[in-house]
Amino acid sequence: MGSVLALSTRPGRQNSPFPQARPLSRWDRRDGRLPNPGSFDGLHRNCKDVFPQQIEGVKLVINKTLSSFFKVSHTFHLSAVAPSSYRFHAEHLQSDTDSKETGSPMLIGEMDSSGSLNAHSLFHLSEKIKAKAVFQTQQAQFVTWQFETEYRGSDFTAAVTMANPDILRESVIMVAHFLQSVSPQLVLGGELVYHRGRAEEGGILTLAGQYSGPNWVATLNAGKGGAHASYYHRANKQIQVGVEFEASTRTQETTFSFGYQMELPEAKMVFKGMLDSRCIIGGVLEKRLYPLPATLIMGAFVNHRADKLQVGLGVNVG
Repeated sequence: MGSVLALSTRPGRQNSPFPQARPLSRWDRRDGRLPNPGSFDGLHRNCKDVFPQQIEGVKLVINKTLSSFFKVSHTFHLSAVAPSSYRFHAEHLQSDTDSKETGSPMLIGEMDSSGSLNAHSLFHLSEKIKAKAVFQTQQAQFVTWQFETEYRGSDFTAAVTMANPDILRESVIMVAHFLQSVSPQLVLGGELVYHRGRAEEGGILTLAGQYSGPNWVATLNAGKGGAHASYYHRANKQIQVGVEFEASTRTQETTFSFGYQMELPEAKMVFKGMLDSRCIIGGVLEKRLYPLPATLIMGAFVNHRADKLQVGLGVNVG
C-alpha cells in the first residue's frame, strides 16, 4: 500500500517513492506455478504510467549520485499559481552488493523551503516480509505517521497498514489488503479500510479483480465508496494507451479519462497525452538532450470548461 498522505479523501493512494519491484509477467512463467500478484496499489499502475504528469511554471531538477547507494537532488520551481519553492531530496538505497536478507534499510527524505518534511523508510525483515514507515509534516505540525507490514507469498500478497494512531483523541485508520492469483491471467482480492474517531466509526470494503492478456491488462475496483476501472494496452514497442473510469459515491462525480504514450527511441523523445470527461486536454514532451546529461520537459494542459491554461517547462539534469 502507498502512503496515506491524504487521509480525508482516499487513504493509501499515493505512489511509493521506492523503486517498484514488479513481479514477473504472468505469461513468462514456465514452471507451472502461479505468480505473485504484486501490491494492491500496483493494480492500476500500468494504466496510470501512460498518463502525463501535470507540469506548470518553470522547474529545474539537479540530480547528483554520490555513491552506488546514496544520491541527492535539488528542485527549483517558479510558479504563477502557487508560491515558488525549493526542495532538497536525499535517498539512501541498497547498494548492488546488498541483498534483501541483509536488513539494510532504504531511506528517502525530502524537505522544502517552507520547512515541510516527507520521510519514508523501508526495511526488508526477510525475503518475503518488509516493513515501511512514513512521516510527513506541514511546517511544524505532524500530519501523517503511518506504519505498514507486507507479506508476499508465492502466489498471494497480504498487507496491513496503520495510519495516524492517536491515543488521546482515540482515533486511528487501519487498512488491510489481500491479493490472490487465481490463474496465470486472473487476480482477485480486496481492501478493507477501518477508521475510528470520537465522532464516528466505520469501514469500507472494496473488492478488486485484474485480468491480464499478452499485451493488455484490465482492472476493476468496486465497493461502497465507488468504482475504479482501467484498461491498459500496449499496441507495439512505441505506443501504449490507457483508459480509466472512476465513480465516487461520496462526491457524486464520475470521470472518464483516455491517455496515450508514444516513444521515439531514435529521437530520444517520449510524448504523453490525455483527454478526460472534464474537458481537460494535456500533453507532456520529454526530450533527452544527448550528449548532455539532461532532459528537457515541456507540457501544456487546457481546461476548456473552466477556460484555464497551464504551461510548464522543466530541465532535469543528471
